[in-house]
Amino acid sequence: MIRRREVIAMLGGAAAVSPFVARARQKLPVVGVLTGGLSNGDTASSPTFLAGLQEAGFVDGQSVTIDIRFAEGHYERLPALAAGLVARKVDVIAASTVPAALAAKNATATIPVAFSLGADPVKLGLVASLSRPGGNVTGTTFLINELTAKQLELLRDLIPKATTVGLLVNPDNETTAAETRDAEAAARALGLTLRVERASAPSEFETAFVAFASQRVDAFVMAADGYFTSEAHRIVGLSARYAIPAVYTQPAFVTAGGLASYGGNPDEALHQLGVYVGRILKGAKPADLPIFETTKFELVINLKTAKALGLTVSREMLLRADEVIE
Repeated sequence: MIRRREVIAMLGGAAAVSPFVARARQKLPVVGVLTGGLSNGDTASSPTFLAGLQEAGFVDGQSVTIDIRFAEGHYERLPALAAGLVARKVDVIAASTVPAALAAKNATATIPVAFSLGADPVKLGLVASLSRPGGNVTGTTFLINELTAKQLELLRDLIPKATTVGLLVNPDNETTAAETRDAEAAARALGLTLRVERASAPSEFETAFVAFASQRVDAFVMAADGYFTSEAHRIVGLSARYAIPAVYTQPAFVTAGGLASYGGNPDEALHQLGVYVGRILKGAKPADLPIFETTKFELVINLKTAKALGLTVSREMLLRADEVIE
């Protein structure tokens, strides 16, 4: 057996070994990912985010280390999770969902923070402006929190006989109060009665749908929320069980069997989030990176689900759709 000292001698001594030692000791930059979602369904580590990071020159496990902290829907855990990433001295924090972005911003004024969320970051106080974010925070938005009124309009078009509609919200999300006010105003303008139910844990979804059924809700919309997206299959399953159709916030719900969705493209935002994180790792300052806004809003309709619910989708509606699942 050849001893280590003999290998060193064969390679030409310490001088020959030093490059190998240096590479072994080289520390990869660390991206801390903070999310309010579930560990088995989060989009913060999605292929689109990783593709954006790779586009900027970083590959997970090779040129960068990714450390993901999940709140599992318990948003109250986010401040401690953010503090943990700060204590680790990560190079960048990538925050997915509004509560995660706010927790990251509150945890550090020095470590760069890049977010992906569906709300207006200026209204939330995350950045000074879209074009000049300022400070240590920037990111991407797909603005689904601003579309509740449009989703109610689409719901009425899909189900013309609907008179009472539900709104499912997460009471732990900072955007819930504003979205509820918007939904109430939009429902009044459309002549609809709105029933609001809240859920922030798995057992509470069932309770919310029981309430919708007892209130004879014809259909529902939901506030944009990262935890809700993680629970897409659960929510869509309950929608099917109680035969209460919905217009959702993201295509993931329609792919899971929901009736329809309308909103910005979260994959586009996540891809750009990866690009921004990579640029920050290369030395760019968040203050110099303008907020990236998705410019396309997509209507997706699941025709198979419509038929199962006994709904007839008009030709006009099908022509308006960006994607129809049959």
